[in-house]
Amino acid sequence: MPPEPADSAMACDLPAIARRWGNDPANLVQILRNVQESCGVVPSETLDQLARLVGVARVRLEATASFYSFFHADSHGAYEVLFSDNIIDRHAGKAELMQYLCERLWVEPGKVSEDGLVYVDETSDIGLADLAPAMLVNGLAVPSLDKARIDLLAELIRSRKPLAHWPAMLFEVPDNVRRAGPLLGEPFEPGAALASMLSIGAEETLARIEASGLRGRGGAGYPTAAKWASCRKAVGDAHCVVCNADEGEPGTFKDRVLLASHADLVIEGMTVCARVIGARRGLIYLRGEYRNLLPALGRTLERRRAAGLLGTDILGARGFDFDIAIHLGAGAYICGEESALIESLEGKPGKPRNRPPFPDRCGYRGQPTVVNNVETFACAARIAERGAARFAGMGTPQSTGTKLISVSGDCARPGVYEVPFGVTVREVLAECGAKHAHAVQVSGPSGTCVSFQEFERRIAFEDLASAGAFMVFSRERDMFEVARNFTHFFAHESCGFCTPCRVGTSLLRNIMDKLAAGKGSPYDMQEMKRIMCVLRDMAHCGLGHTAANPVVQTMQKFPEAYERRLKKLEFEPAFDLDDALETARLITGRDDEWAHLAAD
Repeated sequence: MPPEPADSAMACDLPAIARRWGNDPANLVQILRNVQESCGVVPSETLDQLARLVGVARVRLEATASFYSFFHADSHGAYEVLFSDNIIDRHAGKAELMQYLCERLWVEPGKVSEDGLVYVDETSDIGLADLAPAMLVNGLAVPSLDKARIDLLAELIRSRKPLAHWPAMLFEVPDNVRRAGPLLGEPFEPGAALASMLSIGAEETLARIEASGLRGRGGAGYPTAAKWASCRKAVGDAHCVVCNADEGEPGTFKDRVLLASHADLVIEGMTVCARVIGARRGLIYLRGEYRNLLPALGRTLERRRAAGLLGTDILGARGFDFDIAIHLGAGAYICGEESALIESLEGKPGKPRNRPPFPDRCGYRGQPTVVNNVETFACAARIAERGAARFAGMGTPQSTGTKLISVSGDCARPGVYEVPFGVTVREVLAECGAKHAHAVQVSGPSGTCVSFQEFERRIAFEDLASAGAFMVFSRERDMFEVARNFTHFFAHESCGFCTPCRVGTSLLRNIMDKLAAGKGSPYDMQEMKRIMCVLRDMAHCGLGHTAANPVVQTMQKFPEAYERRLKKLEFEPAFDLDDALETARLITGRDDEWAHLAAD
């Protein structure tokens, strides 16, 4: 079912919205989200009033409002339609369907229709690569698009039907679990992990996590027990547990499935962590594109409070007090980085912090904070419930347990696969029905491009570390265009904090566009290599360090995709001055030889 509509009684009532969030500037992103949802925009004329209500300077409020892509000061009409622009969506026909909808609604992409009814544009990956092409309508996910669905959408929009009354089937997002293991396939009784933990104590529970060999499932693979132990020892009076549910890496959607169908497991893992580190507060940072999951997650939290699994004296254990709030993101890939996520939770632009100190010593509101992703907390709950031995017995010695893989692209069975660590790329391809795979992008654009010659490589921290994405490309796909899509993504998502990333990602994008236009030369190839070195050595955070990966790896593994675009032996500027004068020629009605620049 579509999520509940915003409270109309609160519509554009700025004092009521601010009060809902305690007039706390640390909740500024949530306040701005509520303003956007109730007013349709974040009106510039209201910023002074909002600044007074939360007690901050207007310039700080503007900095936050302008940072996130889902906030806008100009109206996007009654219906904002954003097509996911992941490379998988493109290969599934996104461009043609977007054009078809624009023709049906008589609207230009990126502009509000003349009657102010609808706005159609693109957005970054929305976590539905297994159901591509997909879109967001007023922030709500609509998967599996085809012309029949587009026809229905156009009719609903033209008739001005409120989203709450749209057919529920439009918003149905199946889990697509193709292979389940201990995490996804075995039953879980809410409270089981907590009861087991209380029976053995916090220290022994931490010892279980350590003995299991659990490593963070976000891709970096930091030992979970080490992070919890460091936070447990850190000085502070308000330790915090944060679940990173900002699953923004293109091609990744396994956390979406965990939150939709296994939320108890995730929340229980957070609660286990809280007992271990002595936290009373928990936060789930849910990516804005997963807005449709918010009502069900809220109901799960309420049910657990009623059952004594959250709140005060959990399961009757005196002093075991812990509760969780959900904060919704607003469209910023960089917030998947843990320190940027904390900045966003504190109501600021999501720009990565200088480290050290790390969050386990100085995190949310300056307090010791554990930040783990959704899958890590789910694993921790299973280990607390059943012990370490079974978990440690799966996978490899350096990569224990199972891994959730988000498989999408050119395969017969896209979806989520729970596989033991150590599985080969070829084995995953066989299971998902990818008969003509030519390349696989593991762990999204920031990860590793694996060519057909490397399919014996293994999904494991010691070989192919992965946050979960597994994007399959057949022989018919142009790997240059895949890499170009990724460079556009990184240029768009750079937070602008540091010059190497802000400028370097834009330069890479521009050169890739120049090659695509047939104006590339060997000079441009060398220039990209130079930019890659600058990004890798000088960027502030992981986004900049890995932004060149798609170009580096496809140049090495698919050189022919670049060579056929090198039309010139010498450098040629991408800007064509004579072509730029075409408008002036049309205005003046002149097209003689004197109205053109002489060719060399």
